Amino acid sequence: MEIEIATVGGYEEVGRQMTAVRAGDDIVIFDMGLNLSKVLIHDNLRTEGMHSLDLIDMGAIPDDRILSDLDGTVQAIVPTHGHLDHIGAISKLAHRYDAPIVSTPFTSALVEEEIDDEDKFHTDNDVVQMNAGGTMSIGERCELEFVNVTHSIIDAINPVLHTPEGAIVYGLDKRMDHTPVIGDPIDMKRFREIGREGEGVLCYIEDCTNANKKGRTPSEAVAREQLEDVMLSLEDYDGGIVATTFSSHIARVTSIVEFAERIGRQPVLLGRSMEQYSGTAERLGLVDFPDDLGMYGHRRSVDRAFERVMNEGKENYLPVVTGHQGEPRAMLTRMGRGETPYELDQGDKVIFSARVIPEPTNVGQRYQSEKLLGMQGARIYDDVHVSGHLRQEGHYQMLDALQPQHVIPAHQDMAGFSGYVELAGNQGYKLGRDLHVTSNGNTIQLVG
Repeated sequence: MEIEIATVGGYEEVGRQMTAVRAGDDIVIFDMGLNLSKVLIHDNLRTEGMHSLDLIDMGAIPDDRILSDLDGTVQAIVPTHGHLDHIGAISKLAHRYDAPIVSTPFTSALVEEEIDDEDKFHTDNDVVQMNAGGTMSIGERCELEFVNVTHSIIDAINPVLHTPEGAIVYGLDKRMDHTPVIGDPIDMKRFREIGREGEGVLCYIEDCTNANKKGRTPSEAVAREQLEDVMLSLEDYDGGIVATTFSSHIARVTSIVEFAERIGRQPVLLGRSMEQYSGTAERLGLVDFPDDLGMYGHRRSVDRAFERVMNEGKENYLPVVTGHQGEPRAMLTRMGRGETPYELDQGDKVIFSARVIPEPTNVGQRYQSEKLLGMQGARIYDDVHVSGHLRQEGHYQMLDALQPQHVIPAHQDMAGFSGYVELAGNQGYKLGRDLHVTSNGNTIQLVG
C-alpha cells in the first residue's frame, strides 16, 4: 500500500497545524488550525466573516490546496484537541471535504461552537465523538485509534492510523504527565504496545515545541503546587488580586478557583473564551465547579461584574480573566489600559499562570500588557506554570517506546527543530533517510 504524508501547515511555525496522511486510496486529515498571531497583529479583525483564501494569503490558516495533488478520498478530519491552533480553521476548510470530523467529546463541543460562530461558510460535516481508547475503520484496510495523552487542555489524544505497512502516529500535542489534575495519565503502555505489534510504527510525527529544552516537562500537579504556594502567600493581602491563564486550561482554572475560595475570595471567570471553555467543560460534566461560580463573557456583563467587585470590595473577590498573552481586546489588557470599571491600585497583585507563547507578536503584546499593569501599580507574579509540551527526555522516551521507522518533526520553525534533529540523530536517525525535516506544502512518500 502506498503511504504518503502531506505536511500542510505547522511545519514552519507554531500554529495552523494540518497534516494529511494517504494510505492507498484513503486520506485522513489531522488538525485544521489557526495561527492566531497572524490575526491578532491586525486591530479588530473578525475572521468569522472572512474568506478562506484571504486567510490563507495572510498565513493565518493552512493552504490545503496541496491536497488536490493526493490521489485519494478524505475519510476523516481528526483534530487532536481543542486549541485554536488545531481546530481554528475547521469552519473555513472542512466543508471542502465529504468526511466526518472525529474527535473526543470536549474537542467536538468546541468544534461545534467554532462552526456555529462562522459567518462565511456553511459546514455540515458530521461531528462524530470518539473517546480515548476508541477505534474506527478507515476504508477497507486501515483503522483509526485514539490514544490518551496529557496536555494543557482536557480530552486530548494522539491519533494513530493503523495501515498494512505499519502505524502512523500523529504526536501533536502532549506532555508526559503521570499525575494530571483532571483526567487520566498519558497511556504510555499503549504507545509501547503499538511500537511492538504487527509491522510496528512506520512513521512518527512529533510536536517539537520544547525540543530545544533539556530535561522533562513537569506534571500539572507541579503547577498546582506553585499556584497554591503563590495564592496562599497572599491570604492576608487586603487589596485586589487578579489571575490570568489559558482559558482552555480547565485543570488550571479549577485550581485557581479552589485556591481563591481557600483564601476567602469569591472567584469569578471573566472574558468570552473563559466563559466558553469552562462553561462547555461544566456542561459536559468534565469538571465540577462551585454552584455560585460566576462566568461572564459578554462585554456588558463583564463590566457589571467588575462594578459589583468594586462596590462590594476587591478584597472579597478574585477575578480570573483572559489576556495572559497580552491580547489587545482581552480583559487583562483592557484593565491595564484603564478601560474597565475595575481600578488597579498600588500593590495589587496580578498572577500570570501562563508563559508567553514563543512568537514575536505574543512576546511584544505581553511586554506591553505587563508595562501597562505596572504603570498602574500592579505587582506581577510571572510564570506560575508548566508547559503542555514534551522536553528532550520526553521525546527520548517516546522514540524508545514507538521505535518508528521514520520521524517527521512538526509544530516549530527550523530553529525549533534543531534540538529534535540532534536528539533523533543520536538515536540513529539520519536526515534525508528516515528523519524528514520539511516545510509547509510538501509531500513525503514513505511507501511507493
